[in-house]
Amino acid sequence: MPAARLELGLLEKPSRWRREEVAGVIVLSVPVQERAIPAWFDGMHPRLGIEIGRLVLLDDVPGNGETWFLGRAFRLMRKLLPEVRGVLSYCDPLERRDADGRVVKRGHIGTVYRAFNGRYVGRSSARVITVSRDGRCVSERALSKIRGDEQGAAYAVRQLTDMGAPARDEGESGAAYVERALRAGGFSRVRHPGNLTFTWRVDGAQARDPLNRQASPVG
Repeated sequence: MPAARLELGLLEKPSRWRREEVAGVIVLSVPVQERAIPAWFDGMHPRLGIEIGRLVLLDDVPGNGETWFLGRAFRLMRKLLPEVRGVLSYCDPLERRDADGRVVKRGHIGTVYRAFNGRYVGRSSARVITVSRDGRCVSERALSKIRGDEQGAAYAVRQLTDMGAPARDEGESGAAYVERALRAGGFSRVRHPGNLTFTWRVDGAQARDPLNRQASPVG
């Protein structure tokens, strides 16, 4: 879960046959890298930017639900976080498969963000990621915590063992454990081309994405 600055839910109204329930969630968060906002917004101060850290809707939400929800979320964000001038979001285009070849995560190309007039500004840096046998991506920050025996290392170890790594031996250094766990737990290294990056200016300076001339915001 990212460090949230604003969390909003989409509620589905109750009906004769069903009670009210949460049908979607958006988390507007602090970017993982402090340099992300200045990099994508021409030197903007990090505090003036925010990231769409999570956006999830139930499958039965009607069409255009994502853009409708984004429109309401941005409206509330302007009211509750008036200092924000830029919004950033990433899409992971890399499909993930488990060790048996089953697709566990489809690649995303930013269809919803384009429909909401997001400006495509390029890719984040290419990198190599660590993937578990069931197709989950291992957090490099979590591995760093274990190697350095930092605060939160115990929780990171539990995450790693949940992905198939062996338990940590008593007295074993964090660095030695990570090396052994990744070797013995069936993890693989995968080349990632970089996430697709989209931005919105909320101070009136948003430029139209040249690849999105037909799109218009909803909400």
